Amino acid sequence: QVQLVESGGGLVQTGGSLRLSCAASGIIFGITKMAWYRQAPGKQRELVASITSRYDTNYADSVKGRFTISRDNAKNTVYLQMNSMKPEDTAVYYCNARSALNSDYTYWGRGTQVTVSS
Repeated sequence: QVQLVESGGGLVQTGGSLRLSCAASGIIFGITKMAWYRQAPGKQRELVASITSRYDTNYADSVKGRFTISRDNAKNTVYLQMNSMKPEDTAVYYCNARSALNSDYTYWGRGTQVTVSS
């Protein structure tokens, strides 16, 4: 059984910071590409950041310079450090895992709410 559990969401004011965590189980974490997506009400789910098993990272233009994705393979955990937050960052944030060997194996967490007050 594969399980992804997000934590760290909450309410923060504009300019503040939050750190999201995603703990994975049931997968070979060291060969898995991890990513954070977000979905705001009435909008499509969008990729925020990703990190490969080789620690290569990619970010949406809207979060470059503000967000940092990282992973700790020993803890089977991926993080998203969010700084200088804006109201447009308000969304449900989802953890995603995809096998580096077979992209057909992809998994989602249940999401964690992030709200940025103006």
